[in-house]
Amino acid sequence: MWAASCLASCCAACACEACRSVVGGISRRSARIAYCGLFAFSLIVSWILREVAAPLMEKLPWINHFHRTPDREWFETDAVLRVSLGNFLFFTILALMMVGIKDQKDPRDRLHHGGWMAKIVCWFMLVILMFFVPNGLISFYETISKFGSGLFLLVQVVLLLDFVHGWNDSWISKDEQFWYVALFIVSLVCYVATFSFTGLLFHWFTPSGHDCGLNTFFIVLTLILVFVFAVVALHPKVNGSLLPASVLSLYCVYLCYSGLSSEPRDYECNGLHNHSKAVSTGSLTLGLLTTVLSVIYSAVRAGSSTTLLSPPSSPRAGAEKPLLPFDEVEQQEDRKKDEAKPVSYSYSFFYLIFSLASMYSAMLLTGWSTSVGESGKLVDVGWPSVWVRIVTQWATAALYIWSLIAPILFPDREF
Repeated sequence: MWAASCLASCCAACACEACRSVVGGISRRSARIAYCGLFAFSLIVSWILREVAAPLMEKLPWINHFHRTPDREWFETDAVLRVSLGNFLFFTILALMMVGIKDQKDPRDRLHHGGWMAKIVCWFMLVILMFFVPNGLISFYETISKFGSGLFLLVQVVLLLDFVHGWNDSWISKDEQFWYVALFIVSLVCYVATFSFTGLLFHWFTPSGHDCGLNTFFIVLTLILVFVFAVVALHPKVNGSLLPASVLSLYCVYLCYSGLSSEPRDYECNGLHNHSKAVSTGSLTLGLLTTVLSVIYSAVRAGSSTTLLSPPSSPRAGAEKPLLPFDEVEQQEDRKKDEAKPVSYSYSFFYLIFSLASMYSAMLLTGWSTSVGESGKLVDVGWPSVWVRIVTQWATAALYIWSLIAPILFPDREF
């Protein structure tokens, strides 16, 4: 017994020392990736609790206070939402704390890049605390998460636009025939995938013998947007490229599919309801992968984008300003020793992405379901989920078209 106790103490001490070594090795450069790791860990915790926490939650009187115990699926959904709420509060508190940071001399800059042991402990405490809050608060969080998920989808669009335009400019700047051919091939593949996917949407969501006018409207409107993207991008005054237009077209078709597949399973125009389990598994995997990639990209890209992530005081935001005359260089170098370096990106916006991603991942893991109701019964995927994604598609189209025509309408402004 004494030997086992000593062995357990040694293992605990080694584990603590290992954690301390890991968090101590996180530098300023790797801090953003560490936040991505914490977010990915929260997804793993949510997934595990969704599978194993139901029997324990059934025994908690402040959670299972219904006259009739709900189904196991209800507790699985509730566990995911409680972890998501703790994750959301953690990143939202950090976002509020980091408002207004302009230079690295601000004491809060040290908190952003360091203090990892304290932050991990706080994260665990917040997640555990969420399992003691009343069901009504979880129900309210589930409701606002649908709208927060829509905002995250818009953030995805901004990041996608940033990535695609950078990709396009990188290949064009090489000014070689090989890269022009590569642009054409990638654009062609995206358009073939777009129209093939659209054909499947007609097959799945407009079955013969049923009046599916709304679904037909969504799909036809998506096709119209695809043609509008190409026409505007190729207009002589716009001087755009087919690569961003093709990638955004494929993304809009995916949003249309995502919205239509969220229609209630008993809806006659949802042709996927017969094998909805297989479809939901694929959609869940694709959605989670997209979410993680978006968060990782935002973390890595932060500091190189001058649109949203980089504040005006950032060195990158002012990278296009002319260099100083030679006779002022020495004076400027002396000043730099005393002046604080400006931050390279907006910390608050950085954390806001994680907050919105927490909401979106919860909706994916729960199938956009309501966890708490008066009867304690799980509400299936429904029309709010459909409209969140369809409206996001329309906003995507508006943002992309605006990014093309804004420089023409306002030539004196920088976009």
